[in-house]
Amino acid sequence: QVPTTSGLLNGNCSVMPVYLFLKDHKANTINTVVTKVKAVAAELNNDELSFKLASGPVGVMAATNEAVSEAQLPMMIYVYGAVFILCLISFKSLKATVAVIIPLYVVSTLAQALMTLLDIGLAVSTLPVIALGVGIGVDYGIYILSTMSNKLSNGMAVQQAYFEALVERGSAVIFTGLTLAIGVSTWFFSALKFQMDMGILLTFMFLVNMLGAIIILPALAAVFWRKPS
Repeated sequence: QVPTTSGLLNGNCSVMPVYLFLKDHKANTINTVVTKVKAVAAELNNDELSFKLASGPVGVMAATNEAVSEAQLPMMIYVYGAVFILCLISFKSLKATVAVIIPLYVVSTLAQALMTLLDIGLAVSTLPVIALGVGIGVDYGIYILSTMSNKLSNGMAVQQAYFEALVERGSAVIFTGLTLAIGVSTWFFSALKFQMDMGILLTFMFLVNMLGAIIILPALAAVFWRKPS
């Protein structure tokens, strides 16, 4: 007989926990276990026996991962929707708005690829980083394109408008990007894994967003404002 003080069953023996000890708490491991448990429950559940996903550290992590996964797409839609509307109001041009947003989307996708490569899980703490990168990265594109759009509207060629935008705003964009990147890159040396991961992601997003604004955005401008031959 197992005493109830052990915590392994309740007073009338109608509930008994089954403990699983995992090799790690990575999202892939947790998802595999949850999927297997749900499959076993679907196969063996009957009127007298029912398997339930309980709590415990891994149970809480599994629920958190599911909530984060469901929140990722709506969050990105809200962020990009806000950027799209505000840029459209500011520039009053669909071409300019798209030219700003495409580099941001490319960098966000690359950041998620980097998270996969470095085995950085998508969690409550890492989810806002993608939105943060979009919010800060859009500044670089606005700096460059706001100068270019004024000159393009006056009939200047894209190449010349880009050159003058770099002369006027390029140093500010590069200086801002490098300052932010160097500041958070010091987190690489932190003993806390979360802080180290955030340092890697933020440094990547600050630098690549800066490069996107001075490389990808002008390339898109050359396509969108191409003059007919």
